Amino acid sequence: MLKVLDSAVPVACWSCAIGHNDDTLFCPHCSKIQPPPGGDYYSVFGLQPRLNLDLPALEREYHRLSRRLHPDHFARSLENEKQWSLADTALLNDAYRTLKDPLRRTEYLLKLEGAEKSADRESEERKSPRAPDDLLEEVFDLNMQIEEMRQNRKLGGASSELQASLTEAKEKFEGLLGAVDKDLRAEWQVWDKGGEVERQAAQKRMAALLDRRRYLSNLVREVNETLGD
Repeated sequence: MLKVLDSAVPVACWSCAIGHNDDTLFCPHCSKIQPPPGGDYYSVFGLQPRLNLDLPALEREYHRLSRRLHPDHFARSLENEKQWSLADTALLNDAYRTLKDPLRRTEYLLKLEGAEKSADRESEERKSPRAPDDLLEEVFDLNMQIEEMRQNRKLGGASSELQASLTEAKEKFEGLLGAVDKDLRAEWQVWDKGGEVERQAAQKRMAALLDRRRYLSNLVREVNETLGD
């Protein structure tokens, strides 16, 4: 079941003037639509920040709220309600896309906790990513093979042996990606159930795992492009 968030900033409903928490799309007293909430994506669904979520329950809540926010319900409403319907729907969609995806959810929660890199720094690192220390030699060999394959293609041919070697490398790095995902899920458990000290340590490990995953994903993508997959 979805775990309901039980505390937020109190505000007065624009319609009935009764106070309610600023984490809801609709007033709990008069059911009128509200301006987009000021909280995070979790609060849109009334959730505490967690990494393990009940995804079927999240999907059901998403569809329930989507139906309530549909513009057809506000065809004869005030102009502000029509605008809030569109804004709340956009927020709901962004929140759902982020929370339903395991990697995006992990990245988002780490950013909420201040454990992830800033967007500018992350973007800069992706332009010139650094290979993990334990993969330096293999990455060097892989880059040499990729360059050789590209040169062969320019000359109108391609070595079947080289293609087989690249395919084998791709499968290995895909396996490493799977291992990273498994390690991330283990850290979810630590973060969700741990105290402050355990969470801080888990956040650092998850940030490092995400860096490793980004690099491996780039490698697999580059090999796929070279192979023409």
